[in-house]
Amino acid sequence: MTLDADADADAGRDARAAALAGRRLRLVVAAALAGMLLLVGGIAVGRLTAPTAPLPPTTTSAEAGFARDMQTHHQQAVEMAMMIRSITVDPDVLVLSYDITTSQAQQAGQMFGWLSVWGLPQSPPEPAMTWMARPALDGTTHGHESGDAEASAHVPGEPMPGLATAEQLAALRAAGGEAADELFLELMIAHHEGGVEMAQALLDRSENDVAVSLARGILVSQQGEIDLMRQLLAAS
Repeated sequence: MTLDADADADAGRDARAAALAGRRLRLVVAAALAGMLLLVGGIAVGRLTAPTAPLPPTTTSAEAGFARDMQTHHQQAVEMAMMIRSITVDPDVLVLSYDITTSQAQQAGQMFGWLSVWGLPQSPPEPAMTWMARPALDGTTHGHESGDAEASAHVPGEPMPGLATAEQLAALRAAGGEAADELFLELMIAHHEGGVEMAQALLDRSENDVAVSLARGILVSQQGEIDLMRQLLAAS
């Protein structure tokens, strides 16, 4: 074989090698692009199909209003329960007042925590109970007391349902013996009835799992205590 023939053969081999290397490079690039497209497509599909966390309630929502106002409502119940514990000698009233103090103080703390987690202020941006005058989920305002579904359940800024007045609290402090027990039971029945009304109003206006769960618990427990207190009054 001549030198020219050897050179031609080497050139052919080099050309074939270069062509093969070029094809391999194109395959690598195509595979990389395909992989990138699959990755981007997978991320997009994942974002579209992944469950999203619900947005936290707004500061004027029923949940936020309930959390603020029910804290205030609970705090007065705790105040009255602590008051009667320093007066009464009735074992049933002592047990009841202890249960009210512990359960409602815990629930008030829970609602304080909600507002903190939701990034909302503890102080209301509008008059108390405004949330309760707004329409329910079904569009009505649910006037439970009047039986008229379109009647306003509460006037914003007015005292919360069932709250004892300053004069009633002063009378409880000054009372003694069975008279104190009876006054406490009467005031607390009215107070619990107001709490039940507020809990029902929240249930009518919210689908927030945390708030709905607590409102249901308040409604059931306070209605049970109302029944008990009525029995204690009837036996006195």
